[in-house]
Amino acid sequence: MEMDKRTLIAIVLSIAILVGYQYFFVKPVPQKPVTEQTKTAQQEEKKQEAVKPVSVPAAAAPSGEKEIKVETDLYSATLSSAGGTIKKWELKKYKDKDGLAVTLQKGQSIIPPLSIGSRNNFDLPAVNLRVSGKDINLDKNTNAGSVVFEYATPEYSIRRTYTFYHDSYKFDLKDEIAGFPEYWITVGADFGIHDRKDESAHLGPVILKDADRIELNAKKLKEGKSYQGGLKWIAQEDKYFFAAVVPVTPIDEAKAWKVQEASIVAFKGKSGVNNFIVYAGPKEHDKLKELNLGLEHIIDFGFFSIISRPLFWLLKKFYAVAGNYGWAIILLTIVTRIPFIPLINKSQQSMKKMQDIQPKMNELREKYKKDPQKMQKETMELYKKYKVNPLGGCLPMLLQIPVFFALYKILSIAIELRGAPFMLWVTDLSAKDPYYVLPIVMGITMVIQQKMTPSTADPKQQKIMMFMPVIFTFMFLNFASGLVLYWLINNIFGIIQQFYVNRKIAKETA
Repeated sequence: MEMDKRTLIAIVLSIAILVGYQYFFVKPVPQKPVTEQTKTAQQEEKKQEAVKPVSVPAAAAPSGEKEIKVETDLYSATLSSAGGTIKKWELKKYKDKDGLAVTLQKGQSIIPPLSIGSRNNFDLPAVNLRVSGKDINLDKNTNAGSVVFEYATPEYSIRRTYTFYHDSYKFDLKDEIAGFPEYWITVGADFGIHDRKDESAHLGPVILKDADRIELNAKKLKEGKSYQGGLKWIAQEDKYFFAAVVPVTPIDEAKAWKVQEASIVAFKGKSGVNNFIVYAGPKEHDKLKELNLGLEHIIDFGFFSIISRPLFWLLKKFYAVAGNYGWAIILLTIVTRIPFIPLINKSQQSMKKMQDIQPKMNELREKYKKDPQKMQKETMELYKKYKVNPLGGCLPMLLQIPVFFALYKILSIAIELRGAPFMLWVTDLSAKDPYYVLPIVMGITMVIQQKMTPSTADPKQQKIMMFMPVIFTFMFLNFASGLVLYWLINNIFGIIQQFYVNRKIAKETA
């Protein structure tokens, strides 16, 4: 009976880990269709509530718009005189599924990147700012370049200075503000988000407050929410990329809310000079950490981050040696399994002993079926006599769960695996196996493991359990190849270890 309970626990935990993880730990932003009626109502509500720093209503880019092109080793950008905002941002080192440059901003949006406005309205992009500067081309010989946008009325004035660098995804932004009743600067509605279809990770606004990474859920932003104190940065993110605004000048408040169907996050600045550092690029942990801005915290290592971080470090070390992330995953799988070898051996031996005494346990159940207390007592005496731990099969599995969670998270979010080839047909470890070879082989290894593992279940239950490899195989069909590779290698070493234990027990009982 106890063995059946362990089997049930294994099934429940496995399914909870592989399927329930996304539900409980990842909060995707749902994409809702916007009807014309809803859009009109939202626009009317916006007009009624807005405190407008500029008299011209929000609209498409005004006539006479001037564009400034920025070319660096890492990205290609277009700035617009319409509000002094960013119109286009393409990453040269990363490609999408069509082989084109990854785009973090393209064309007009509801609220363009780095828009200035009031709490409820960012309509400055409807105004053309005067431009001082020309197209910028940066390389190792020309390290930095700047462009200035200016606008003034009798009531207020704006002077905005961008400074770009050839070898970094970050740039400097300085806003000199006068006359605004309140000054807010937002990341924008879309800036930093490349893929809205992948909901396997958080999508949308994030705030770093002290050491807390606050993921904002679009459904809960209708009324808006303010954050004060310890504000490090605000950002828009998807799975692999993000754009963030980091205040250099102290900021007292950040606010998140919705404009139409867009989730917005913004800082509240003050009249005078407001300096920021802006980043728009990949979630490369080591390079982000080198910036010393706390931007590395954009990477969510999950609940078991205390395990994930050293394993991630180790994965990259193995890559430095092997030169291939597929082999690095294999090495990491072996290393993470080594500490559990003694426990797994004892577990397998315990399961074998449980199988051996199963006939005696069946006799006890039959003999004391009308006296559960007596049956329990006699069962415990039987365990004691044959030195069997009924929970021995569960402990290694339970101890491995945090490690699995940590590895699952790493292999799910690491941009290093995006487009990383392994061998032969596996050309992208972050994508599913195009021919489903790895998940099918993984399923076969699960069948082999079941055949080799001692069981106390009756024949009918064993037949039911044989469906588990089929279920897991279908679950893994659309998993990232890197994850399937990890599970496959883990199974193979499990088979080797079980073979060793079975052989050892056979010699002892011969």
